[in-house]
Amino acid sequence: MLHIQCVSSMEKVFPNAPIDVSAPAGQAFLNEVISWQIVLTADELHNVQAHTDCPCITLQQVRTVPVHLPVYPDTDDNYLRKTPGLYPDLLCPLPPHGVRVRPGQPAVLWVTFDPNGTLPAGDHEISIHLQSETEQHTCAHTVTLLPASLPGQKLIHTKWFYTDCLADYYHVPVFGEEHWRIIENFLRTAVEGGINMILMPVHTPPLDTRVGGERTTTQLVGIRVENGTYHFDMTNVRRWIALCKKLGVEHYEVAHLFTQWGAQHAPKIVADVDGVPTRIFGWGTDAAGEEYGAFLRQYIPALRQVFCEEGIAERVWWHISDEPSQDHLPSYLAAKKQVEDVLKGERIMDALSSFDFYQQGVVEHPVVASNHMQPFLDANVPDLWMYYCCGQHVDVSNLFIAMPSARTRMLGAQLFRYRLQGFLQWGFNFYNSQYSDYPIDPYFTTDGDGWVPGGDTFQVYPAPDGTAWPSIRYMVCREAMQDLRALELLETFAGFDAANALLGDITLTHYPVTSDAMLALRQRINDAIVSHL
Repeated sequence: MLHIQCVSSMEKVFPNAPIDVSAPAGQAFLNEVISWQIVLTADELHNVQAHTDCPCITLQQVRTVPVHLPVYPDTDDNYLRKTPGLYPDLLCPLPPHGVRVRPGQPAVLWVTFDPNGTLPAGDHEISIHLQSETEQHTCAHTVTLLPASLPGQKLIHTKWFYTDCLADYYHVPVFGEEHWRIIENFLRTAVEGGINMILMPVHTPPLDTRVGGERTTTQLVGIRVENGTYHFDMTNVRRWIALCKKLGVEHYEVAHLFTQWGAQHAPKIVADVDGVPTRIFGWGTDAAGEEYGAFLRQYIPALRQVFCEEGIAERVWWHISDEPSQDHLPSYLAAKKQVEDVLKGERIMDALSSFDFYQQGVVEHPVVASNHMQPFLDANVPDLWMYYCCGQHVDVSNLFIAMPSARTRMLGAQLFRYRLQGFLQWGFNFYNSQYSDYPIDPYFTTDGDGWVPGGDTFQVYPAPDGTAWPSIRYMVCREAMQDLRALELLETFAGFDAANALLGDITLTHYPVTSDAMLALRQRINDAIVSHL
């Protein structure tokens, strides 16, 4: 016999662990996306077909993925598990033959409800019809649409987008038509998840690349060298901008102008030299050298002109070098001096952890690691941004597969509490090993091949048809962005202090750790908003 149970989106259902909680009644604003899960168990093998008549519903199957490195050894206890194994993460379309329910192992359906402003406020009963070889069931769930819409997202949110990983995984020519189609699919999914800033590969981003090594060249700007003069073809840059506009991207960040972890070299720059594609700058180039400086004095104004002509100049951010430390101060300053005239008036931001580095006025717009935020918060640094990556694995929120969803979702409330202007995470679709030495298959290698906790390097999976299949973590982070918008809606009615008071004693390291507590927090926010309608 088939057993059916609804649980919230906040649970992660493992193959060998029973679930003894149920899904609360769903609540959403008129333009809010919510999810829940249907857990199927049986004593004998079943193939279950699932369908619904509701056009606002998308059904997917939750699949497990192998996680060889779930956590670092020196971490805290707020993880679901710390041992290697199969973890629920991938959300993929339902198989045509039906979902296979094996004896003693749960099969899980993920239900996404997106009213998209098409339904009126009130109660809506959503029915999911399930049919196996011998049984028929209807799983009903009531969603209450609240009589208001969430405001647009104010937070600038970026997760670094890697076009080279898409070309490598799908084995397509870089910036060929098939590559552009895949890029569009992945960008669309990014935007749907609340990402509104995209890393623009005007040249190959010098990120997570071994010193002396190379990532696949993904350079939007065509360059030709004649007699020491550089000629720039911006056709692909304009195409990139047009695509981003079409999909709703609001902000743009230019690939870093100098190498990571020290700003000592130039990024890889390829140009046509006498008809031959040639790497003209790279690891052998001194970042502070005159030759690269002369190039930048032509390259950057050409880019700025295009940004002005395309109407995005006020929404462009620039980078010098990623994650400089105090030891890198001389080389970072030398690199910055190369571009300070040609970038005058532009916004420059970089990820860092050192408050001393910021105090010296080196980085005007710091993007601070979440576990190093306190000195910046104490100093009331204006327009503050936050980021996390693999290093933020103790106490703070993150996106690792082994983390409970409540820990991932808490980000939205934290961003509101500290009035943060932006959030960055380094890997939307990084399908490489450490230092990009070789590509990996994310379906089998979720930890960068033993380098970072599983899930740190990507939030979506590359589907066979060139689209992006989401993960549970992608969906939960999407919910976190909606939590932030709900708090901002409440702020318009009651003011920041009243909205902030609902968060209790939440900090970056202290927050509700259970699904029930997180859902109760969101219910309090909803109730407070409704009281003002």
